[in-house]
Amino acid sequence: MARYHIETYGCTSNRGESRSIESALRDAGHYRVDGPKKADVSILNSCTVVEKTERNMLRRAEELDEQTADLIVTGCMALAQSEEFENADLDAQVLHWDDVPSAVTNGECPTPGPGVEPVLDGVVGILPIARGCMSNCSYCITKQATGRIDSPSIEENVEKARALIHAGAKELRVTGQDTGVYGWDDGERDLPELLDRICGIDGEFRVRVGMANPGGVHGIREELADVFAENEKLYAFLHAPVQSGSDTVLEDMRRQHRVDKFLDIVETFDDTLDHWTLSTDFIVGFPTETEADHEQSMALFREVRPEKVNVTRFSKRPGTDAAEMKGLGGQTKKDRSKAMSELKREVVAEAYEELVGTTREVLVVEEGTGDSVKCRDPAYRQIVVQNASEHGLEPGDFAEVEVTSHQTVYAFGTPV
Repeated sequence: MARYHIETYGCTSNRGESRSIESALRDAGHYRVDGPKKADVSILNSCTVVEKTERNMLRRAEELDEQTADLIVTGCMALAQSEEFENADLDAQVLHWDDVPSAVTNGECPTPGPGVEPVLDGVVGILPIARGCMSNCSYCITKQATGRIDSPSIEENVEKARALIHAGAKELRVTGQDTGVYGWDDGERDLPELLDRICGIDGEFRVRVGMANPGGVHGIREELADVFAENEKLYAFLHAPVQSGSDTVLEDMRRQHRVDKFLDIVETFDDTLDHWTLSTDFIVGFPTETEADHEQSMALFREVRPEKVNVTRFSKRPGTDAAEMKGLGGQTKKDRSKAMSELKREVVAEAYEELVGTTREVLVVEEGTGDSVKCRDPAYRQIVVQNASEHGLEPGDFAEVEVTSHQTVYAFGTPV
C-alpha cells in the first residue's frame, strides 16, 4: 500500500481523469496524504494549453521530483510532449492516465478495503471473490495487510454475482489479490468452476477476470482456457503478471513461478483461443537485476507480445525484505524503464493497428471525454466511440462497431 499525492492542472476533463485515478488507487488500498513530502509517490496530471503552461509543468515536475521518492507524470502534456519530460533531468515515469494506478502498485497485489462485498459502479459490478493470497513476494507489503487466502464458497460468490447482474451490472469484474488461487484455502482449485457458474446466470453481460499470478494459474491453465473458450460472456483476457524474464530475479522476488511456467500458460491460451489479450506486469530495476537480467525481460516481452502491460520501476516498501537490499541507481532504473516503455508502445500499437478495418461487437462500459463512450471488445480491448449521443449509445449498450483508427493504447470505432 502506498501513500500518494496528486496534483491536477487544466480542464474539467483532466479533473475527471484524476478522479478516476484516485478511485482506482483507493480501491487498491492506497491512500492520499497532504503534500508530496509525506508521499511515497507523487502524481502530476499535466496541462499543455500554452507555452507558459508547459514551462510551469516542467518546473513543478522538477519540484515534485525533489520532494518525493517516486514521480509519475500524466495528462495532456505527458501524452503530447512526453519528450519534454524525458529530456529533462527528472527521475519520473511518463504514463497514460489509464496506466497510473497499476504503476503505483509497485508490482504488489491489489488491496481492496475492509470486507469482500460487491460494489455496483454504473454498469460495472465489482465482485471480490476472496481476500488474501498464497504468495510471499519479497517486495510486497500487501500480504501484511491481507494475510493468506480466505475464499467464500462458490455458491456464495455466484449469488453475489447474480445480485449485481439483477441490479444492472453489464460488466462483472471478478477481483481479488490473486484470483488464480481461489479455493486453495480448502485444498481446491475452484476458479474455473466459479467462472463457469457465473457465466450460466441469465442475462446479457460480460465477465472480466482480475489479476491471477502465474504460480496459481499454471496448474489450472488447461481447464481455465477451456472455460474461456466455452463461454462468450467471458472476456478473452488474462492478467498474469510475470514481473521479470529472469529466473534468478524471480527467485530473489520469491515469486511462485519461473519463466517456463509463464510460457506454458501463454502457449495453452494460444492453442485454445483464436483471439485473446495477454496482460502482464514487469518490475524493472529490482535490486538484484543485472543488465543481462533486464535483457532477458526484454526478450520475453518480445516473445509473448502482451497487448496490455504495466511497467513499474522498483521502489522500496517499508517492512519488506526487498527494502533491505542495496538498490540500483535511479538513472539505471530510469533507462531500463524507458527502454521497456518504448517497446511496450511499439507492441501495443501494432496490436491495435491490426484491429483497424475490422468489425467488433462491443459493450459500452462508461462515458468518456466529451460526447464519447469507452467500450470493450470480446478480448477486452478498449474502443472509443465519439459523438455517442448521435448514435444513441450509453453505458450498458451492446453494439457493432468498425474500428477506424487507434491511439496506441486504445482504438476508435464507428457504429455499423
